[in-house]
Amino acid sequence: MSDGQTVGLTSLSAAALGDALRSGIFRLFAAADHLNKINVFPVPDGDTGTNLSMTCASILAVLDDHQESHAGALLVRVADAALDGARGNSGAILAQFLHGLADGAETLAEISVPAWVVALRQGSNYAHDALTEPREGTILTIVAELANAAEALVAKQKALDFGALYVAVLPPVRAALAATRNGLAEMRAANVEDAGAAGFVALLEGMAEYCATGKVGERVDLELLADDTVAPMAPLDTSYRYCTECLVSGEDIDQRHLREALSSHGVSLVVAGTRRKTKVHLHTNDPESLFATARRFGVISGEKADDMLAQQHATHHLKTQRIAVVTDSAADIPDEILENLDLQIVPLRVHFGARSYLDKVSLTPAEFYRELAVNPDLPKTSQPPAGDFRRLYEFLASHFEAGVSISVSSRVSGTYNAAKTAAQRIGKSRIQVVDSRTVSLAQGLIAIEAARSAQRGADLPAVLASIDRARASITTFALLPRLDFAVRGGRIPKAFKSLADTLRLAIVLAVRANGDVTVGGAHWGRHNLTARFANRFRRQMRSNRRYRVVVGHGDAPEQGHQLLAAIIAGQTNIESQHLLALGTALGAHGGPGTLVAAIMECEPVSQSAV
Repeated sequence: MSDGQTVGLTSLSAAALGDALRSGIFRLFAAADHLNKINVFPVPDGDTGTNLSMTCASILAVLDDHQESHAGALLVRVADAALDGARGNSGAILAQFLHGLADGAETLAEISVPAWVVALRQGSNYAHDALTEPREGTILTIVAELANAAEALVAKQKALDFGALYVAVLPPVRAALAATRNGLAEMRAANVEDAGAAGFVALLEGMAEYCATGKVGERVDLELLADDTVAPMAPLDTSYRYCTECLVSGEDIDQRHLREALSSHGVSLVVAGTRRKTKVHLHTNDPESLFATARRFGVISGEKADDMLAQQHATHHLKTQRIAVVTDSAADIPDEILENLDLQIVPLRVHFGARSYLDKVSLTPAEFYRELAVNPDLPKTSQPPAGDFRRLYEFLASHFEAGVSISVSSRVSGTYNAAKTAAQRIGKSRIQVVDSRTVSLAQGLIAIEAARSAQRGADLPAVLASIDRARASITTFALLPRLDFAVRGGRIPKAFKSLADTLRLAIVLAVRANGDVTVGGAHWGRHNLTARFANRFRRQMRSNRRYRVVVGHGDAPEQGHQLLAAIIAGQTNIESQHLLALGTALGAHGGPGTLVAAIMECEPVSQSAV
C-alpha cells in the first residue's frame, strides 16, 4: 500500500498504481449487482457484473500477493492475471485493454501522465482489435472516449497530475456511458446503459477517487446479493446456447489466423492476449468445435461452457422461485424433464489420454461410447474446478435468495469438496452444498425433486427437506455384464473379475448409505438376466405406493427398453417412466452394456385409484 499522499501526483509508482487499481476494483465490486440487472448485451444473461468482478478478483489477488517495485512490471502481472481469470465477453475485453496498457508502459519503473495517456491509447486499440465485430455503444466506446479525452487534455495542458487528469476525463466518459442507453437496439429496448461500459466507468471512478484524494475506496467483499427489484430481462437470442472460453498457450500463436478460424463457429468472438497466451471467448452451439480448432494453435486449458439458455430461463422465474438448484453432470437426468426445470448443471471433465472434454457439453453420451469403442486410452473423469462452481454460484446469488448444490457422492469423487470450496467464497451460507451420497440416475432423481420443490416456491429449509425425503425413497442398482472397464478403472479387483468370469456372474453394484459404490450381488448365467435384474426393483415396490422409474443404458438401448418394460410390467402405480443413455459417471467404469435403474417411492395411491 502507498502512504496515501497523492497531492500533485505526477507519476505512478508501483505502490500508487496498485492502490489506484484496488480502489477501482472495490468500486466495481460494489456495482456488480446493478451491472447484472442491466445486462442485455451481447446476451441478456444477467452476469456482466459477475464476470467483470471475477476478472478483477484475479487482479486483486496479484496486488495482494506480490510486492512489486516497478510500475511497468506490475502492470504486466496485472494484465496476465486478468487474462488468466477473464470471464465472459466483458472480462476478456478488459483483459485485452490491460494488455495494451501494459505493453505501452512495461519498461517504466514509474509512469508519468503523458506516458499513461499513450498507454491508454494502446489499450483502447488492443481492446478494439480483440473483437471480430467491434460494436459501438459498448465498453469499446468508453475505452476509446477515455483515450480521446486524455489525449486532448494532454495536448492542451502539459503540466498535469493524475488527479487533474481523471477529474477532466470523467465527464466526457460519463456522457459517453449515458449515450449507450440510446445506442444499440438491445439497450434502447431495455432503456439501460451498456453493462460492460458501466462496469468500466465504475473502475475508472474508483481509480479517480484515489488519484484525487489518496484514499483507497472501502474494501468490498465479492458477494452479489439477490434483490427482488430485478427487472425482467430481454428475450435471449436462442441462436447460440453456450458462452464458451479457453486459454491457448504456445510459443508463437497467430492470433489473426486463430480469429479467422473461429469466426464461423459462433458470435461474440473475442481473441485476447499475447503470442504466448491467448484467451478465446465465443458464443456457440458446439463448444468442442471451438476447442478442437484452438488446439491447432497451441495447448488449451481452462475450458468452460456456460449454458446461457439455462441461466436465462432461471432468471425469468424470480417472482415464484426463491431458491436456485445446482447439480453436476454425474447426475443422469432425462432431457424431457431437464428442459422444464430451472436446474443448473456443472460439467465434470472427461479425459481420453491427454484429450479433455466437458461432460455432456463438448462430449455427449453417444459420442462418449463411440470414443470408448475406438480409443485405446481408458476414459477417466475428474471433478470440475472450483472456479466453475464459483462462477455459477456468483451468478445465482445475484438472482435468488439462496442456492442448493447437489453433488455426486463424496465417496467416489472430489466434486463435493470443489463445490464446498466455491460455496465458502460466496459467504453468509448463501449456497448450501449437499452430498447426494449416490450417483447417476439416483442423483438425478434427487436433483429433480429439489428443483420441483424450488419451482413451487419452497424456501431453503423446505428444499433441503425434499432432498432428504428423496434420498430415503430411492432404490438403485447397476448391472455390469462385463468387468473389463471396472477393473481397468480400479473399481473392482482383478481377482474378482477372474472369479466372476469363471462362474459366469453378472455383477450388481449397489450404493451404500454412506455413498460408497460397492458390489451388491450377482446374477449367475446370462439366461433371462434382464428379468432377474428387474426383480430386484419389483420386490421393493408396494401396491399402495406410486413410483417414478428411470432406466439408463450404456449404449444398449434395446436392453434398456427390456429392463424398463420388465420393471413396470403389470404395475398400475407408476407415476412416470423414462429411459436414457448413461453419462460418464458410471459409463466410464461400467463400459458398454451397463444397465442402471432407479425407482423413487412417491405418495400413497389414493383410495379411488386402488
